[in-house]
Amino acid sequence: MPKLRTQYTCQECGRTSVRPFGRCPSCGEWNTMVEEVVADEKAAKKQRSITALQSQPVKLGEIADHTEERYSLKIQEFARVLGGGMVPGSIVLLGGDPGIGKSTLMLQVAAELAQNKPVLYASGEESARQIKMRAERITSGTDSGQNGLAENLFIVTETNLDAIITHVGSIQPALLIVDSIQTVYLDGLTSSAGSVTQVRECASQLRALAKSSGLAIFLIGHVTKEGMLAGPRVLEHIVDTVLQLEGDRFQSYRLLRAIKNRFGPTAEIGVFEMREEGMAQVSNPSEAFLAERMAQAPGSSIAVTMEGTRPILVEMQGLTSRTNFGNPRRTTNGMDYNRLLLICAVLTRRLGIRLFEQDVFLNVVGGLRVDEPAADLAAAAAIMSSIKDQPVRADVVHIGEVGLSGELRWVSHMDARLREAAKLGFKAAVIPKRMRVRFNPPKSFEVIEARSLKNALQLSLLS
Repeated sequence: MPKLRTQYTCQECGRTSVRPFGRCPSCGEWNTMVEEVVADEKAAKKQRSITALQSQPVKLGEIADHTEERYSLKIQEFARVLGGGMVPGSIVLLGGDPGIGKSTLMLQVAAELAQNKPVLYASGEESARQIKMRAERITSGTDSGQNGLAENLFIVTETNLDAIITHVGSIQPALLIVDSIQTVYLDGLTSSAGSVTQVRECASQLRALAKSSGLAIFLIGHVTKEGMLAGPRVLEHIVDTVLQLEGDRFQSYRLLRAIKNRFGPTAEIGVFEMREEGMAQVSNPSEAFLAERMAQAPGSSIAVTMEGTRPILVEMQGLTSRTNFGNPRRTTNGMDYNRLLLICAVLTRRLGIRLFEQDVFLNVVGGLRVDEPAADLAAAAAIMSSIKDQPVRADVVHIGEVGLSGELRWVSHMDARLREAAKLGFKAAVIPKRMRVRFNPPKSFEVIEARSLKNALQLSLLS
């Protein structure tokens, strides 16, 4: 038997030490080192070497071609983020802030798949009665397309992983949902549930179960106060896909984003709206984000951002106010703070705008976060519109990256951006001047090309 020894493990980053620290040397968090009893690694390696040679090398050309068919889902926004559907034998980690809608979304997915296949929902945080009450509320909605509760959806309130695996063997489900991975524990480990050791070992056993049986597994995970997934970083390496459910709890829109995906792209997002009957997918996010826009209001412009292969139109709002202090404020919501500083510096230096005596506020409407440089021109137009108190043309979108010399630079996927703008009723777009670039704008759509930021703002602002 392996010898037991004591070590101290940080519950935030997973660093181990033979002695405790008040502050973790790796992540800098206080009071996160917890004592754990583990087996001696050298003895454990000898024990694992007995079963280490169970697989045999196979030539690449001799491997049989077999493509796993994905489980199709009516929730297209969820399937889009996964890469086209649910992959059998995959293990997915879903994280998000408390109350953001993780359990609701997974219960909707489970109820839909249970119409044709058995699904096991293992909950360690809610009772079976609470889950049934939520399922009844979800299935009563008109968007779900379901009539009554799914007969093949099995609920078990269990936190012992061995018991959950036993239930999997008896039910033989196509999908297993564990809510949450921080509440599951193994009897063979002395540490408490939610510790680094428990989370790592439970996830490893679930991964082995998924790969050996073809069972699709979804793990719901907690997040830290910084918004990062709780538990050791190795947890994200164990799973095949990491999904993040984002959004403000005080707003109705939720964004599902893939941080890691072995079966599809990582740049796709799914847009949902939290309603009383559950999470409703938003098939046209651009129209939803622009529904409450005031067309002729100063300080408002439209940017076309790419989220994976999908172009999304968002409203950029800028506000300038004369400061009463020596250091003017720069506040941004939904855009990188350093990009705002860059745009303000270019407006001040290249266009002569006296922003050094103005507080500047920039907001992306709808809770969406825009990280790509293609939204620079729209942000600059919103700030200029506010300081000049002149509205931007209501039927114009702005696409382009702003350089430090005041020039506009070309961005990718211009054709898709312009087609989306034309589909939503916009008549023109201000874009960088073409330099050895070919693209096909929509017919009867005005393309306004500008070489510099100054020229672009002159063409877009109403006098």
